[in-house]
Amino acid sequence: MIKPYQGKSPQFGERCYVDETAVLFGDLVTGDDVSIWPLVAARGDVHHIRIGHRSNIQDGSVLHVTHDGPYSPGGLPLLIGDDVTVGHKVILHACTIGNRCLIGMGSIVMDGAVIEDEVLLAAGAVVTPGKQLKSGYLYRGNPAREARPLSDSEREMLSYSAANYVKVKNNYLAEA
Repeated sequence: MIKPYQGKSPQFGERCYVDETAVLFGDLVTGDDVSIWPLVAARGDVHHIRIGHRSNIQDGSVLHVTHDGPYSPGGLPLLIGDDVTVGHKVILHACTIGNRCLIGMGSIVMDGAVIEDEVLLAAGAVVTPGKQLKSGYLYRGNPAREARPLSDSEREMLSYSAANYVKVKNNYLAEA
């Protein structure tokens, strides 16, 4: 379901796939070759959501933003870079995700957190408000902590994961 909110409707780049069970509201804009899978909920109602090229948002994930108010002056958007894999049942709330990241299943990334480029966030990790995760590392735990530098093969896997989801998305589009 794609719904407008206060005059703004979700906008999609070229060759995007949005599952019919996803629920998307308001000011949400994607790049090209993005896939949004079953039961994703994304509310760009009180700020905006931006999703970069070739990123995928997997089943059951929740994307949200923070409003402008006394405890969050100006509010906070949700920004997701290019070639990002967002695993199943992830919550991304008013945070920034860099390019070529993998956000593991069931992770939670909270308000104002910044995940730099090429980060692997382990399944179930919790990134607390305002925390910054440096590029090139694996983070895990609750709260998320730096575990170790990524290997070359893990760095390659970050791009591979996003590219594989583009292929899967293309198969779904071809069958539609």
